[in-house]
Amino acid sequence: MNRLVPLGLAIAGLALPAVPLFAQHDAHAGHQAADPIAAAIAAPSRKPANVARDQYRHPAETLAFFGVTPTQTVVEYSPSGGWYTEVLAPLVRDHGTFYALQPSGGYMDGYKSFLASDPVYDQVKLVAFPEETTSIPAGSVDTLLTFRNVHNMVMGGKAAESFKTFYTMLKPGGTLGIVDHRLPEDRDSAAEQKSGYLKVSTVRKLAEDAGFEYVGASEVNANPKDTADWEKGVWTLPPTLRNKEVDKDKYLAIGESDRMTLKFRKPTA
Repeated sequence: MNRLVPLGLAIAGLALPAVPLFAQHDAHAGHQAADPIAAAIAAPSRKPANVARDQYRHPAETLAFFGVTPTQTVVEYSPSGGWYTEVLAPLVRDHGTFYALQPSGGYMDGYKSFLASDPVYDQVKLVAFPEETTSIPAGSVDTLLTFRNVHNMVMGGKAAESFKTFYTMLKPGGTLGIVDHRLPEDRDSAAEQKSGYLKVSTVRKLAEDAGFEYVGASEVNANPKDTADWEKGVWTLPPTLRNKEVDKDKYLAIGESDRMTLKFRKPTA
């Protein structure tokens, strides 16, 4: 997994000069200020219930893996209720551009209300998909991200078309970042049509058929406790908990799903 070794472990046993506590605090504050992703994750506009899910979604490691920076033009496809918008909007607000490419219907009205809830979202460019997609100039996007949405594209029969749209939006050399629920490769592919889980090979084929190059994967969002064989699909686990109170403690102990985290690039040639 892409984890950093804690500094304290790395230097354990070494004799270090005594440093006043206030100096340590100031140094830590300076590091936080210099890390724009950390600052965005710490934004006071984030809902406490969403912050509580950082332990499953690892936004700092995930966005760092995808190479997101404050000066980029970023598209999030299907931001739904705005979980990642709470991080991405303040991250690029002052020096970049953030498009929320939201499928029309469904979450649209709720997302509009969410954007109106705090001034930090005043620079978000909301684009209805697919009706207004061409308002995002072709070849203008540095990074396009989608979190736990490709399974919906597959189940809806719109995956290939959507990936071609993503390819058109991105600059040559631009990044496509995908997080989704992972189905083991040895399972029956029919499960991809109803369980909410996908094989890595399925997502790779969709991206590569659209013209993307595979860059690599991170295990930062892996969860070995998830067996991916639930009768009611991935929605058995939190946050949905489709079985409600039945075996709720069991599913809470498992946590959110096992997820692939895949990075692709639009070729520069």
